Amino acid sequence: MFLYVYRPAYCDWNAFICQYTTSSFNRLHSERVDKKIRICSCEELQKTPIDFPLQWRVYTASKGGEVMYKISEFSKITNLTVKTLRYYDEENILKPSYRAENAYRYYDDNDFERAKVVILLRNLDFSISEIRDIMANCDCHNDLSYYLSEKQEMIAEQINKGKELINKIDLYLQPKKMEVSCMNYKIELKEFNALTVAAIRFKGKYSDVGKYIGVIYQEAKGKTSGEPFCCYYDDEFKEEADIELCVPTKGMVAGKKIDSKQLPKIRAICTMHVGTYETLNLAYKAVLDYAKEHSLNCILPSREIYHKGPGLVFKGNPNKYVTEIVIPIEQEG
Repeated sequence: MFLYVYRPAYCDWNAFICQYTTSSFNRLHSERVDKKIRICSCEELQKTPIDFPLQWRVYTASKGGEVMYKISEFSKITNLTVKTLRYYDEENILKPSYRAENAYRYYDDNDFERAKVVILLRNLDFSISEIRDIMANCDCHNDLSYYLSEKQEMIAEQINKGKELINKIDLYLQPKKMEVSCMNYKIELKEFNALTVAAIRFKGKYSDVGKYIGVIYQEAKGKTSGEPFCCYYDDEFKEEADIELCVPTKGMVAGKKIDSKQLPKIRAICTMHVGTYETLNLAYKAVLDYAKEHSLNCILPSREIYHKGPGLVFKGNPNKYVTEIVIPIEQEG
């Protein structure tokens, strides 16, 4: 009967010590001449049937030496429970370097270094899927810094969204700030003459409008002559809306990134909204209620005219923004 033990190829025999325990043996061997020990490579070990219970560790005193840890030992030095280590193995996050035929897991110093990265990511609130992705693609410390930087940006974005949510909740906690929600909308029927504009039409979020306003003013080169507005070509709210940003101009203008066009004359139901863009829906409700009450047929595109809004540099006080809602109606006759 032989006790099969893996010796790394680089290990010096003089530095090699194997400590093992079996049902029959529990002693320390330090010489190769012991007939009870047979040394083999890792590949040989995996192919060799072991016919008695075996637990073992390999130590080497050489500089490039290797230490193999049982899962319980690895748990001790990483502060990760055995249950967690098994889970990380199943999720392809932290797999042991060697697995014996009896399915026992054995970890080495490289695994220990990877475990430290996993623990760091877990403490920084990375999700399991994020940790799995990083461990599959991260080869060095420099790579890790890129992932940490990306996570930092994601957290900053979440913080900004959280602040916005706090501000919205604050509106409902302080009734005085909700005066805009209770404002009485004055409804008017107006006629708008045909209008020459410089325009950019795009599909995107409603908040994307700010990305294009500067482009129009730059391309129009001082020929603008009125307040900017948006035409909306959807009859419903959409995550990706069909939007045309327009700025009135003195005649037709040429530009590589803009269209110069003339909008037709329209008759429309209108109202003024004072306050943030987040509460514009209340103004739309007032206009649509008026249209239903008076049996008026609304058509597209609707418009939002920004009489007072954020500047190109500073946003200013959003509670004092003034926006005119314009919904065209079919002409009689």
